[in-house]
Amino acid sequence: MASTAVYTVEGMTCGHCVNSVTEEVGGVSGVTGVQVDLESKKVTVTGEGRIDDSAVRAAIDEAGYEVAG
Repeated sequence: MASTAVYTVEGMTCGHCVNSVTEEVGGVSGVTGVQVDLESKKVTVTGEGRIDDSAVRAAIDEAGYEVAG
């Protein structure tokens, strides 16, 4: 069963930011899709089964950005 999680990410300002976050989060085990919306600062992650929240947060941090909240 597919699942979706949405994160608000601070610090993204450009296409490079989108690429960095997409690449890092896309590498998390089980993640099948990443959509980044700069306007709303939302990162929508889809995956097979349960999404590993801590791994996604770590990937966003690794990309150099911060999950709000």
